[in-house]
Amino acid sequence: MYPTRTVTSLDLDSLPRRTLSRLWVELTEDGLGRPVCAPVLVARVAKPGPVFGLTAALHGNELNGIPVIHTLLRKLSLEKLKGTVVGVVVSNPLAFLKEQRRLDEGIDPNHIMPGQAGGTTAQVYAHRLLERIVRKFDFLVDLHTASFGRVNCLYIRADMKQDVTATMAYLQRPQIILHNPASDHTLRGTAMEMGVPAITVEIGDPHLFQYNYVRRSYSGIRALLSEHKMLPRRQLAPVPPPVICSRSQWLYTEHGGFLEVFPKVAQVVEVDEVVARMTNVFGDILCEYRSPERGIVIGKSVNPVAQTGSRILHLGHIETESDFVLPVSSPVAKPGVFE
Repeated sequence: MYPTRTVTSLDLDSLPRRTLSRLWVELTEDGLGRPVCAPVLVARVAKPGPVFGLTAALHGNELNGIPVIHTLLRKLSLEKLKGTVVGVVVSNPLAFLKEQRRLDEGIDPNHIMPGQAGGTTAQVYAHRLLERIVRKFDFLVDLHTASFGRVNCLYIRADMKQDVTATMAYLQRPQIILHNPASDHTLRGTAMEMGVPAITVEIGDPHLFQYNYVRRSYSGIRALLSEHKMLPRRQLAPVPPPVICSRSQWLYTEHGGFLEVFPKVAQVVEVDEVVARMTNVFGDILCEYRSPERGIVIGKSVNPVAQTGSRILHLGHIETESDFVLPVSSPVAKPGVFE
């Protein structure tokens, strides 16, 4: 068993070099006065370089980011690394232990950032996560998945009009990139306001370890480290270029009953194409839902039980112009990207 330390804040200068440190970072206390801690892995070496941060399981049932961090830190060569890599393995241990998305108050921690020092339990937790950990980063990749009852492809949310975050998104080599300026009280948005370039990586489905997505996400993150000269470059196998979406929308149900959604994730659908069907409890077809435009399915519902206002699918508007696309001459945009 490797030694661990319990600390009240992430003090990188106090950690030994040329080693992988295992930390419990105290954030709040429970009703018995016991500390609520986030598990953190830190690879720090003697060679100077940026502090690259990853956060996983900010929603407690979104698990695919955990093996991404484990894989990266396990395979990381401390002899070749420049700078520091920090992996917050479980950013929301309170929800993680209960296998739920939200905190006990029913509050989504990814919509109350930056929190408040003297606020509610959720507000204090969000504030301390930022101040005690995330503020130490130079770059942030926040790892998520779909929520309960839904599935996602491998896609990125990033501000594609900013060079740094656009490059971060391309280097991940996802199936889809969604242009999404960060101004929504999320961890990514607040990090950007703090001057930390950040992207959100949506890695498949909840409550699972999906190792096909994990491997691809790991490769993309290693490419980010190479881009910032933290690791040597190496060539990767070509993959199809991502579909760029300038915006997206969710389609919602008008009736309750049993919902069947037809397209697969990452599938292109045409305008007026039937994408879902609602059946009542007696087996009668109530209605069909059609796509309002040509687009690509970013995510969709897989829960057959739906009430009025339930989500059907997440439809991305495919960008046909070059507003968010790197020049063809950029090595990032080429299919044989070097990592």
